[in-house]
Order: sequence, then structure tokens, then C-alpha cells
Amino acid sequence: MPCTLHRQPHPSPGQDFDQTVLVKRRDAFVQLHVVFPQPFDALAIKHRLAIRQAAQTVPAASASASGESAELTGPYAPLMKAVEKGLKGDAAAQTKALLAEKQPLEVVDEALIPALDIVGAKYEKGTLFLPQLLQAASAAQSAFEEIKTAIAQKGEGSASKGRIVLATVKGDVHDIGKNIVKVILENYGFEVIDLGRDVPVETVVDTVREKDVHLVGLSALMTTTLKSMEETIAALHAAKLDCKIMVGGAVLTPEYAEKIGADWYAKDAKRSADIAKEFFGV
Repeated sequence: MPCTLHRQPHPSPGQDFDQTVLVKRRDAFVQLHVVFPQPFDALAIKHRLAIRQAAQTVPAASASASGESAELTGPYAPLMKAVEKGLKGDAAAQTKALLAEKQPLEVVDEALIPALDIVGAKYEKGTLFLPQLLQAASAAQSAFEEIKTAIAQKGEGSASKGRIVLATVKGDVHDIGKNIVKVILENYGFEVIDLGRDVPVETVVDTVREKDVHLVGLSALMTTTLKSMEETIAALHAAKLDCKIMVGGAVLTPEYAEKIGADWYAKDAKRSADIAKEFFGV
């Protein structure tokens, strides 16, 4: 059964979310005391994964967008099942095994994102609930840590293809999408300066200026923080910095991105990588 989450104010960037969550079911509220580990956040997963169109086709190894899981088969099935069931240790082990034969980006695209699609669809449908959602997020995080380690090992001594600043704008603490973008960009050989979430306008401007960055990625998943995104873009333009800006997030559209002065709208993490390759000519 669908539920409504009533949450306390968000923590400061980098802090865990340790609080009581009120889950509304019918006419009653049930209290759940949970810890939302940074960087994963329950609403972030919900918002990011719920925006995929119902007609979108999930890769063959995954399930249908309806949330009814087909039997998972193929080399990625064990990892996808581990994420869906929230098995943190298994997810890390399966990821490590896959990385012996597969490229990191393949594991992200063919296993982790489809697995999170399944979890998000079930959460939206009401067949998977908050505790399982958090367990799946933790399992996915353990898989991403293995991928980040593999990327770092492969990238030792290699030259960066370009430097990019990423930030979730002021007032918004939902950063799972940004974190996935970071993993993929780093896999393509770009140096990413991750400013985190709830980032003040001046921090973005100062970093771009001080680090001589020419491509900026901004994320927002709440309608209430779109104004912060617009203000950040305006401040970058006002500072006359030599940079281009790509934006993404569940609440954005190509039309709105153009309206607020962004140079590109990135509908997903793969598009962000394509933009970076196009911009840096690699």
C-alpha cells in the first residue's frame, strides 16, 4: 500500500540521516526510527527512479517496469538479486567478481541501474517498503564502492580528459543521481570535483574560478530548489567565468533547463558522460 513520508529537516551535508520517520498508512501514522546513510537517501532513490517512463524497456536481465519481477537470468542476475534483497556483502562480492571480466560502466548500466529500477518500481507500487528500500540502497552503495575502487586502480598514472565540477544545489540533499553521474564520468577518465549536496551558490562560483573548471554539472530533485539552480547559473554567468553548464534531475525538463540558462539538459547519467565527451572533444 502506498505511503506518505513525513520527515524532519535535512541534516548538514556529509551527515547521516538519523531520525524518526512517520509513515502514513490509511488514517494512522507508524513511527520508524531509521538512519539514512550519506550519500544514499530514501526520497532521492524514490524520485530518481520513479521518473522513468512506464513504457521504458529495462534491459533483458531485469524486470518489467510494472514492478512485477521476471526471473532474472544472465551474468548480472546475482548482483541484481543481491541489490534487490538488500544483501550488502553479496552485492560487493558479486560486483568484484564481475569486474574481473566486465568494464565498470557495463556493471553500472547493465546491473546496478536496472536493479535500482526494480526496487524503485516496487516501492512506488507498494510491494516494497521503506526498510527494504534502505537495505537495497546500502547494498547498491557497497557495489558502487567496489566500482570506484576499480576505477581508481585502472586510472593510476593516467591523464585526466577534463575537469568537471558537480554539485546538488542549495537546499537539496538528494544526491543519488549526482553520485551515479560521478562514477560514470570518472570511469570515462574525467576528473570530478564533487562539491556534495546542499551547495551554496558562492561555493560553486568560487570553486569554478579557483580550480579553472570549464564544465559544471548541477543537480536538483525538488521543485523548491529549482530557484537555487537558477541562481547558481545566474551567478556563474555574472562572474563571467569561462564555463558551460549541464543540469539534471527529476523535476527538470529540457525547456526549463533552457529557460534558466543551462547549456545542456542531461536526462540521465549516460547523457552527462556524452556531454562531457562532446565538450572536451574526447
